[in-house]
Amino acid sequence: MDIHLEKRNEILAETVIKGLKSRNMTGYYAKDKEEALELALGLIEKGSSIAMGGCMSAKEIGLVSALEEGDYHFIDRTKLEPREALLAAYDADIFLSSANAMTDDGILVNIDGNANRVSCIAQGPKKVLFLISMNKVCTDLASAMKRARNVAAPANTQRFDVKTPCKITGKCSDCKSPDTICCQFLITRYSRHPERIHVILVNEDLGF
Repeated sequence: MDIHLEKRNEILAETVIKGLKSRNMTGYYAKDKEEALELALGLIEKGSSIAMGGCMSAKEIGLVSALEEGDYHFIDRTKLEPREALLAAYDADIFLSSANAMTDDGILVNIDGNANRVSCIAQGPKKVLFLISMNKVCTDLASAMKRARNVAAPANTQRFDVKTPCKITGKCSDCKSPDTICCQFLITRYSRHPERIHVILVNEDLGF
């Protein structure tokens, strides 16, 4: 990464972390994937039960592999029935997630198709740990929503066997397709529970 962009992101992260603090959430800055992995493992106690949705960022920094190989109870939802996996995630000590976008003053934006991810962010697991790359930070809620709908969602459809307009056009059509992955929108602007939501900002592009 260009050193000037890296410095800009580092400075911006300070603003984001202050915004998160004002919303009863805790933020951290990692200069790269390796530092993000170290920070994440420092926030997860040995023996913890950990669940996640389709968090590409956790896989990309090596966190999933570290949890599977370490002294943790990683809940692999692919080995469970859908409802069994959902209930296990609600009862987990830690829920791993990213965000489709966030504002520079700490508001998190997520879109979901089955609500398994957004429901666990909103309620259930004792702690939620977000891994968010700095390229997802937007200037305000409107631009964050625009990013979530026109960048993250169309990119996500490429992973699945779905037939949605955005998979073809690369942009949101505000569709009502039976396959739409934009069924629930969650805006997290404040946490009533101190120490529940932790956000690691990573100065590398992760996820979508």
